[in-house]
Amino acid sequence: MADTEQKVLNRWMVVVGAILIQLCLGAIYAWSAFTGKLTVATEAGGHYGFTTTQTQAIFSAGLASFAIIMAFIGGPWQKKSGPKIVAMTGGIVLGLGYILGGIFGNSFIMQFICIGIIGGAGIGLAYVVPIAVGAKWFPDKKGMVMGLAVAGFGFGATIWVKLAGSWGHLLDMSLMGLPGVQSVFLIYGIAFLVIVLIGSIWMVNPPDGWLPAGYTPPVPKQDAGVSTDTKGSVEFNVKEMWSTPQFYMLWLTFIFSAGTGLMVIGCIKLFGIDALQASSARLTAEAAAAAAGTAMAWYAILNGLGRIVWGTVSDKLGRKISIFLMSLFQGIIMLVFLKLGGTVAGLTIGACIIGFNFGGNFALFPAATADFFGNKNVGTNYGWMFTAYGVGGIIMPMIAGYFKDKAGGTGDPAAWSAPFLIGGVVCIIAAIISILAKPPQKKITGETVTE
Repeated sequence: MADTEQKVLNRWMVVVGAILIQLCLGAIYAWSAFTGKLTVATEAGGHYGFTTTQTQAIFSAGLASFAIIMAFIGGPWQKKSGPKIVAMTGGIVLGLGYILGGIFGNSFIMQFICIGIIGGAGIGLAYVVPIAVGAKWFPDKKGMVMGLAVAGFGFGATIWVKLAGSWGHLLDMSLMGLPGVQSVFLIYGIAFLVIVLIGSIWMVNPPDGWLPAGYTPPVPKQDAGVSTDTKGSVEFNVKEMWSTPQFYMLWLTFIFSAGTGLMVIGCIKLFGIDALQASSARLTAEAAAAAAGTAMAWYAILNGLGRIVWGTVSDKLGRKISIFLMSLFQGIIMLVFLKLGGTVAGLTIGACIIGFNFGGNFALFPAATADFFGNKNVGTNYGWMFTAYGVGGIIMPMIAGYFKDKAGGTGDPAAWSAPFLIGGVVCIIAAIISILAKPPQKKITGETVTE
């Protein structure tokens, strides 16, 4: 049933709803805004006295919970029960996690549970919904719309970072007698709950058979009874996807590329402070923290922009070459980031490039999943592909925390050389793997794809 737009829904409202939801889900990328206060020793007047590894463990728990819940619950549930209820539940769980973290998060274990496990679960429930819904409403512009749908995730981090710091100075306030960090958690939790519920209004699938005006789905090429060019028109279910080497190639590429960006998100403020104080810039601790916070905000802005740009570019260049270029550029910049971080301009430029490339992951990999394994099951299939994000989010930030803690409290930026070298190398490996991946083949019978 070709399109008349059917007076059902203006499909661009799906994008509006997606951005509202993702603005809140992106709060996990604002985590570095809290690490400075969380790591102040109690004898120096701090409220928490966490180690760097503990702060990264909370962050990694959120990333892992996000990916696991998305794969096991969010993707399958939205396919079975529809997207709106899943998005709404995700908003409620995310909001409650932060509210509970505000009230009870005076210890590492409570922040680990409330912000990491519960908050990450809320993100995992809601995140896949705009992607799955967007793929159905925009089969003609998959890369662009997925970039737009998840751009809010990156831009949202900027908002929450700056509200906590220079815009709203929320970290300096005390609400209900709570320390600044917990006060921010409480405020953010209420905001997340309300905004995600509003965005969920437009999370509905198009009618069966609906197509945009003037759009004709591609017909897969056939060679000796095998589909050789899917572009989303040949459907693989989860088990069929698992049986292809292409799934594991994309999955490993995603681990390396996204994990490196997540490592930088988790440590950029601590690294910036170390690098700027130790270099010829010789900034005071306060000035270095402010400059690192600005670099972190620019990282978040370019993270959001990268999702749109890489997604749009991939509609023209193709997903494979786009993932190759993105991973290669990321590897190169990671290898020189230690040197760049010694000046305010270099730290900011490096953060922008890393953030821009990191953002591209979240437009390119869902679109590549849809291209390789079909649009119909993209919500479920991408949920499993996205477990790579959880794996990368556990390994890479913990590597950074380990090397930083091993160096002690010296503030020597050399502590970051090994993590950044590892990040650069694995991104270059990811580029090589991605360029070797070819669209999967699937046997067909007559004109019917074998399911």
